[in-house]
Parts: sequence; C-alpha cells; structure tokens
Amino acid sequence: MANNDVEVAVVGGGAAGLAAARRLSRANVGCLILEARSRLGGRAWTVPGPSGSALDVGCGWLHSADRNPWVAIAQEQHRTIDKTPPPWRRRSLAYGFPEGGQREFLEAQEKFYERVSDRAQKEPDVSAAALFEPGCRWNQLINAVGTYISGAELENVSTRDFDNFDDTGVNWRIVEGYGATIAGCRGSLPVALGCAVLAIDHSGKRLKIETTQGRITADRVIVTLPSAIIAHVEDLFVPRLPEKTRAAEGLPLGLTNKLFMSLEGADEFEEDSRLFGATDRTATAAYHLRPFGRPQIEAFFGGHLAAELEAAGVNAFFNFAVSELAGVLGDAFAKRVTPICIHRWGADPFSRGSYSYARPGMTDCRTKLAAPVDERLFFAGEACSPHDFSTAHGAWITGVVAAEQLVAARERTRPRVKG
Repeated sequence: MANNDVEVAVVGGGAAGLAAARRLSRANVGCLILEARSRLGGRAWTVPGPSGSALDVGCGWLHSADRNPWVAIAQEQHRTIDKTPPPWRRRSLAYGFPEGGQREFLEAQEKFYERVSDRAQKEPDVSAAALFEPGCRWNQLINAVGTYISGAELENVSTRDFDNFDDTGVNWRIVEGYGATIAGCRGSLPVALGCAVLAIDHSGKRLKIETTQGRITADRVIVTLPSAIIAHVEDLFVPRLPEKTRAAEGLPLGLTNKLFMSLEGADEFEEDSRLFGATDRTATAAYHLRPFGRPQIEAFFGGHLAAELEAAGVNAFFNFAVSELAGVLGDAFAKRVTPICIHRWGADPFSRGSYSYARPGMTDCRTKLAAPVDERLFFAGEACSPHDFSTAHGAWITGVVAAEQLVAARERTRPRVKG
C-alpha cells in the first residue's frame, strides 16, 4: 500500500466512516478510509435492476426525513427525492386481510406501543414481548412487524431500547438509490478498497493497523465496524478491550433481508401498497407492491425467518415468497413473479447482520460502545446512536461526533510552541 503512514485511519467506508472522514477533511486532518469491500456504502448498497431501476438491497428509506442529513446530501448530488407515504403508513391490501381485521390489528399494535412507552423507563428493563396482551390474536403479527423493525423477535429486544428509537414519522426515498447516494459522497476522500482490517494494535506510541494489504501506522483511529464484528472477531484490538466487546455483545445485529421480484400485470395493484403473507404467525414476510410504481415486489423477511432462509440458500427466499403470495392471491399468481436480486446480510462476512438492537438490560451499551479510548481510539456507527440506531442517518451523526471528538483530542494534545 502506497499510503501506509497516516494521521487518522477510518476503519469502514459506510455511512459513519464517510461522515467521519468528511468532517476530518473539513478540519484539515489527514485521514485514510480502510474499507474491506470493493465498494463504499457498507450496509447501504444500490444495485441495478430491470429497465435501469435502482434497487436498494440494504437500507432504502430516509427515516425521519425532515431531520435526516442524507436528504441534503442527496440534493447536493441532484438525486430525486420521492415523498410518497410508505406502505406501512397506509392500509394494507384486503387480500386475506379484511379491512375490519386491519383496524383491529392497528388498534392492538398502537396499544402495544403505548404499553411499551409506559414501561420503558421503569426498572427492570424487560423484553418488549413481555408487554403483549395475553391471548391477543394479533400478537404474532405485531411480533412479525417487530422483526422488520429490529431484525429480531421482540422477546429478544429491550423495551427501553425499542422505545428510545426517535422517529419523526416522515419517510422518503431516493429514486436513484440510498446506497448510491451514500457511496457517492466520497468526493476526493482517500480510500483503500479491499483493505480489511485484521487487528488494531494500540500498545505503542503509534497505532499499528494490520490489514489484508499490509500494516498501516496512524496517530488515531475511528472504528466504524458493525457491532457483530467488534463482538466476535478475536484479537481485533491488541491489547483487548473487554468493555467494548461486552458492549457490542449487548447490541447484536438483527437480520432483515429484501427480495426484489418482477411482477407481470402489476397494474392490478395500487402503487406502493402492502400485503402480509400471513396474519397469524411471526414467520411471515411483508410485500411492498409496485415500489416507485415499478412492476416489482419488494419482500421483507426478518428475524428467525430470515436466518432460516439464509441458511437454506438464496432460492429459499423466492420459494417462500411464492408460496405465501400464492396462498393469498391464488395459485396462478406464482407464474407472474420472477426473482431479481437479494443480498444475505447475515452471511456477509463484513456485516454479519443488518442493524443493531439492544438486549433487555443492555440499552446503556450504546453509550459504552461509542465512548473513546485513550483519546486515540474513537467509535461510530448506527449501534453507537442512542436514538437513531439501525439507520444510515444515525450512523452519519455518530461519524460526525467521533470526528469532532478526535479533532478536540488532537487539539488538547498538540505540542504548544512557547512565545
């Protein structure tokens, strides 16, 4: 590697790493982004679809769009912002789910969220599933929606953390792709692609970073790796940082995957509409029909279901989706859909999951994971965000914060010249 001695190494070229590097660049602090993949964006990734469409196989929604910094960046890049309300803010299609049942479900879901909010700040912290109404017929579907939100069944998710998520309810999209927008904000930032970090040795005066492209020395490092990597890669830090490992273990990555399918005769369905594969079980997918008005279906799989389908192989997602859709829309519907693409985030060695949730009693792990070490190691990423976790804008905000912490530490330790 040509540039093996830098002032700051930014480990990870996703939303957090790019945000940190941009902030450092504005402060005239030299840095190098080390990205294991052959592309930027991390868990945001736009791939080409049919007829030139852009498909986000990773994050796709500008959540809290009225305060989301990626909106301004997308506008800087002359991207197209689509403000169509998301399907979960609208009624679902009535196939297999009559409107009366939908009203009952939404009422039960709202009462569940109210119980979560009422219980969230009380001790002890409990799993969100502990707040299901006993015997409620909608508990399984509420839990299914929980797997789309958290990537895990609600029995594994902290009530306090679930309630801490701050969503303004404004959700937009980028027609050309969220992942493309995130990767496109690199500008002139120096990046080493295909450069996986194997270990960060902070035992000496300068940091030694072992990578697949050789050793890099740096004064400081900003680590933006997913919590699953920090938790489970042994000897990532030398000496080890057991408090960071424990914090990351308390913030496992849940799993959600999206399967894109093309749809014949799409005009039969309302644009940006939704239906569930089943309403009486947690192991079901949600189907977003005609996203952006395209003749496509975007299917969402979460939690244990997503993990089981990943283990069974890529084709398992399509087979499961076809079975559910045919059950709701009739056997002939199976001939109208064909698979386009999916990415298995749990099997991805550089992510090992989709986005973080806190286990019951582990909400404070977000603050612990984000805390700097010795004014040389700084941490960012969606798992470090106390209120915007599991989002690209949460990752961005933590990246900026980490960079500002580093700049302040740099100023404090700068040798003073006597007058």
